[in-house]
This record gives sequence, C-alpha cells and structure tokens, in this order.
Amino acid sequence: MLILVVPGAWVVLTAFRPNIEVLARPAVWIPQQLTLNNFLGIFGLLPTQQGLPVASYFVNSLVISITSTVVAIAIGMMGGYAFARYRFRGKATLFLGFMLSRTVPGVALSLPLFILWSRLGLIDTSFGLILVYLAVNIPFTIWLTDGFFRQIPVDLSEAAQIDGCTRWQAFWKVEFPLARSGLASAAIFAFLTSWNEYALASQLTRTTASKTMPVGLMDFTAQFTVDWTGMSAMAVLIIIPALVLTFLVQKHLIAGLTFGGVKG
Repeated sequence: MLILVVPGAWVVLTAFRPNIEVLARPAVWIPQQLTLNNFLGIFGLLPTQQGLPVASYFVNSLVISITSTVVAIAIGMMGGYAFARYRFRGKATLFLGFMLSRTVPGVALSLPLFILWSRLGLIDTSFGLILVYLAVNIPFTIWLTDGFFRQIPVDLSEAAQIDGCTRWQAFWKVEFPLARSGLASAAIFAFLTSWNEYALASQLTRTTASKTMPVGLMDFTAQFTVDWTGMSAMAVLIIIPALVLTFLVQKHLIAGLTFGGVKG
C-alpha cells in the first residue's frame, strides 16, 4: 500500500510547493510553505509565467472519455447479454477472440494504428481516439457484463414475459435494474481506462484540438529542464475527476465487484 500511496502523496505535495523546495539539495521532505501559484501558473494567471491550454485538454479528455464510455457500455451491455442468454454458432470462439484482444499491450498497437489512422485521416482527431478506446473497452465490457447477466436467473425474464412483457421490456424492467451495479463498475473501469491512457493518445494526437490531459503533461518538459511543480499541479487536476466519479458510484462499484460472490 505504501508503494502505491507514497508516490501519489508526493505528487500532491509537489503541486502545492514552490519550485525552490522541489529542487533543493539536500531534499526538503517536509514542506515549509504551501502555495497555489503552481495551479495559477499552468492556467496563465501569473504575470511571470505563460500558461498552457489546460482547459482545452480537460474538455478533450472529458468528451473523449465520456463518449467512449457511454458507447462501450451500450455495445458491451448488448454483447454481454447476448453471450449470457443466447446460443449461436461460433459463440465460444468469438468470446475467446474478444478476450485475446485484451492480451495485446496498447503500446504494441501504436505503430500499426498510427499508419492506419494516418491513411484514414484520423490523426489528431477526437473521433479517431474515441474509436481506439472503443476497441480497447468493448471486449472488457462484454466480458464483465456477461458475468453479471449470467448471475441473474433467466426465470425472472421468462416470468415477466409470461405476465405480458416483451423480451425488451423484460430486459429493461427486470434484468437491467438487477445488473445496474455491475454496469456501473464496468463504466468506471472504461472511463478510467480512457481518462488515464497515455501511450496511444501520445501517438495519435498532435495539437490542442485533440490532446488529452495525460498527453498535455509532456508540455512541461523542455530539452534540458522539467517543470516538476507545473506537471504535478496538472497531475492533481487529472486525479480529481477520477476520485470524484469513484466516490459518487462507490456503492454501485462495490456491489458490482461482489455481485455473484455469494450463492443461496
């Protein structure tokens, strides 16, 4: 736990410390003073420092992450339900293919994706990045929602249809509410994957029009120097939405992770 928490805590402290403390030798472990100038500086609100288009990066990240998450959940939910409820030819092979696609590291796809996207004219576009994240998130979402729907007794859907519901009404009114916690956990994982992803975004984006927050962190690096305080301040801005979203859906997230863990 310390291995995970200490670096994150150090980044947060660096975001609120003056640069002289960060670069001091010997190192200053306990902050002597805290300041908001690092956050003001990255937005260009200090007369001595030129800001960055952080607001544009934030909007790009928000649009790309939310769009890819919503579409991935919609398609993944339908795919997971189909695998859980229907029998069709090639079902096991297709499901295995979806799972094998998750075994390939994203960075290994950066070069072929760059070549393909450049020929399709999708480099430096939000749409191109959304397509990539959909390809990454949909197989995982299908796998996750398939497990959730398998834990819901099919008798509930059949009983609803006997009472007069159509297949769609039985799904929407009976099965969907029961799987809502699982879908919430799938959504948070898909959102965090898109929000935090760097390797593919750094290859497929070039300008402010499509750069995301993680890619924008590299704007703080120069040939011989690194603005550690500015980079840490922007890292804190990246962390905050993920923490807020996790806090808002924590009840559904925990329920989704434990869904089906107890029988009887």
